[in-house]
Amino acid sequence: MHTSFFKELKQGITHLFYPRLCEGCSRPLVATEKVLCISCSIQIPETCYHHIEDNETALRFAGRVPFIHATSYAWFTNDGLLQHLVHGLKYGNRKETGYYLGRRFGMALLETGWISTVDMIIPVPLHPAKKAKRGYNQSMFIAEGLGSVVNKPAFDNILLRVKDTESQTHKTRTERVNNMAGAFKIAKNVSLAGKHILICDDVLTTGATLEACALALMAEESVKISIATVGIAVS
Repeated sequence: MHTSFFKELKQGITHLFYPRLCEGCSRPLVATEKVLCISCSIQIPETCYHHIEDNETALRFAGRVPFIHATSYAWFTNDGLLQHLVHGLKYGNRKETGYYLGRRFGMALLETGWISTVDMIIPVPLHPAKKAKRGYNQSMFIAEGLGSVVNKPAFDNILLRVKDTESQTHKTRTERVNNMAGAFKIAKNVSLAGKHILICDDVLTTGATLEACALALMAEESVKISIATVGIAVS
């Protein structure tokens, strides 16, 4: 009882002097809130694509790579709330934001029947040089958050990025695909035969990177691929 009291007292004092602020509106969060306050959390523009088989995410990969399911959690627009959250995750060391978004995505995917057929979650990997500079792979935090809800393991040591590609910005879709050719490989002594893998990333634009990841994984025998991104870029 005393331990619980002093723990709550310490948390209260910490919150008083170092309040946790909402990533959306910068107001102090209450104890039950994570990353966003309730008012901001309902402003994330969810797509509900997990209820729509032929959704925009799926259509972007149609004819390019065989997949079982493809979905995105929310729309990613310029100056939108999701863009702000992802920017903080990638460049502001807001790792908790990735876990938070992953968990929210996971709650949505629990409404599907297919998520239970997934064996593992693999985030789109960063090249070691970029990961060393940033200090972490933002997509892994999303994958871990998602996995914690749907009860599936997330691995960042199976698919490796072996080519430090040029920036995809301002490239055409064809140029992006060519840029990603040979960028990924599967780690040695890993068997994925027969597995259903959910590839996870932060934002879907042209899909060239995810396509390259999927093709690398499908080089293994009878691997099935599904795709999940937190955001899908729209104009």
